[in-house]
Amino acid sequence: MMGAEHDLRTLLACMSAEMIDGTFVFTTMADADVPDGVTPRMMFREGEGTTLIVLKSEAEALGLNYEFPSRMITLNIHSALDAVGFIARIATELAAAGMGVNPVAGFYHDHLFIPEDRGADAMQILQKMSVAAKNL
Repeated sequence: MMGAEHDLRTLLACMSAEMIDGTFVFTTMADADVPDGVTPRMMFREGEGTTLIVLKSEAEALGLNYEFPSRMITLNIHSALDAVGFIARIATELAAAGMGVNPVAGFYHDHLFIPEDRGADAMQILQKMSVAAKNL
């Protein structure tokens, strides 16, 4: 297995973005028991409750309250968990386009949750960023 990448230029130049099927939402519950019928993409325990990122269809089927309908974009490069500036650079570019982002770091990849109606815009921005980094 290759090691995780730290170099910002390499991370940007070599990333490929993949939009994952489905609309995802953020929901929270008081305890950590995941309801039957829900397969969370992410689960994080906070003092106030447990946050789950789930498919919107799953949340609606179970009558769960949720926020932020979003598209999930996976950045297909093994980014180091302590890489400096990668997500900050991406968030800055998306912010310049008037787009919020909720990034989530997995062990191998970073994942971006983008407003549902801005997925295509985000993919275009990410592609331009990668091309620009390759041309440095």
